[in-house]
Amino acid sequence: MKIAIIGTGNVGGALATQWAKAGHEILLGTRDTANFDDKHLLQNVHTSLHTIAESAGKAEVILIAAVPQASQSIAEQIEAHAKGKVIIDAMNSLRTKPEGFANSFDALKHYLPESEVVKCFNTTGFENMANPVYHGEGIDMFVAGSSQVGKETATRLALDAGFATCWDFGGDDKAQLLEYFGMSWINLAIMQGHGRGMAFKVLKR
Repeated sequence: MKIAIIGTGNVGGALATQWAKAGHEILLGTRDTANFDDKHLLQNVHTSLHTIAESAGKAEVILIAAVPQASQSIAEQIEAHAKGKVIIDAMNSLRTKPEGFANSFDALKHYLPESEVVKCFNTTGFENMANPVYHGEGIDMFVAGSSQVGKETATRLALDAGFATCWDFGGDDKAQLLEYFGMSWINLAIMQGHGRGMAFKVLKR
């Protein structure tokens, strides 16, 4: 699968590495290819560097892991290439929000109405994306959105990244709930001092 990753910091970089290992083609999208800060990612197999628009044009799936306030700008750059494509929103609007919206998911849905937008890869720390295995067992990921093809794609990519399963959290109205879930991890791991080496796993009797 050809995956554009827009936002190559901790989360985007970890997923880029995991998916490259799994055999996917990774198209890193950046505003300025001449001054790209995360050059170490280019050492991964199946990985290349492009402008944001170019990466979206070549990709089948687009992961956005930038800052939420950049949602409109990114959407405008990829709009011509995003129709019918799966857009995965991996952002959390905890400290900042897109202007006029409660969260990045709502902004992307507004600016990219013809895309298959879902929320995923926002509920745990980047360390758990780089290595989602605890004691020999994969941890869980979660996805929300009303696009069935988007959720199926995100689920496949979660499994390819090493997660045990990807739980369906519901439709578009549950995207904000996933943001609260992400804040719950931050609260436990950082604010309550339990450390970033912790993760969520759903158990059923």
